[in-house]
Amino acid sequence: MCEKIIMLKQLKYLSYAIVILLCASVSADENTEGLDATVGTLEEPLYSPFIERYIIDELKQLRTDQQNLKIEFYKELTDRQLKLAEVSATYATDTVTYFFYLIAATSSVLLLVGWNSLRDIRSNIEGHAEAKISKLIVDYEARLDQLEKSLVSKSAVIKANQAEIETTNEIQALWLRAGQESAWEQKIKIYDHILELRPESAEAMTYKADAAIEIGQPQLAIALCNKALEIEPDSGHAYFQLACAFSDLQAFEIAYDYLLKAITISEDYRAQSAEEERFLPNKKIMELLGSVNSHG
Repeated sequence: MCEKIIMLKQLKYLSYAIVILLCASVSADENTEGLDATVGTLEEPLYSPFIERYIIDELKQLRTDQQNLKIEFYKELTDRQLKLAEVSATYATDTVTYFFYLIAATSSVLLLVGWNSLRDIRSNIEGHAEAKISKLIVDYEARLDQLEKSLVSKSAVIKANQAEIETTNEIQALWLRAGQESAWEQKIKIYDHILELRPESAEAMTYKADAAIEIGQPQLAIALCNKALEIEPDSGHAYFQLACAFSDLQAFEIAYDYLLKAITISEDYRAQSAEEERFLPNKKIMELLGSVNSHG
């Protein structure tokens, strides 16, 4: 049991590590748009293959540990069921034996009373013994059924957690691929794959909208951002992408309103807006950014 507790703690800590890596990856992805020029000048890979290899080895060890835990779990379950069945059978056998001993002793004492009285007593004792045994059988069947339901429920939880970990690992790998991919069309395919695994991922929708804007599909970007806002109404990235999309459609007033909402949610979009050339024709946005710069 101590080894199981230690293994479960290790799984818990590794899950925390995966979540931290996910957050770090998301934070890195949010800054990729402002670093496009710098990425083009890199002379060596941005990500070290040793880090990726370490994550893969850790995930492989996690799957191996969980498989071993599952095997040990079922082995212990089988042993407990066998022990319970053996105890039940032994208890029932002892009970019947004791009742027959009692019957024999009583019969010897009451043999002098008369055959009719003895037959009545024997019939009553046998009926009582059968009722007692039937009650014990029903009781143990109910306990076994309850134990089986509990084990099935726990097995379902373990399988669900395992599937969730595998899905999270796959999504993490897809985000890494998206960050390393330079072609916008390929990025869209990767984001589509993420949305297949996480249909309610507002973040994936907004990044797909960003890629759609870059390939000249602002209408698709608008639809994706609106859907993302239904899931996360306070998504500043969605409002920022809407501002970009409407700027491409020459709807400058709408673009200004959405950009103002994005800046209200997060001040980081001020600097990011200043680097967007598509906002240059929008006088209101440039006045907003100019007033911000003057105050800064």
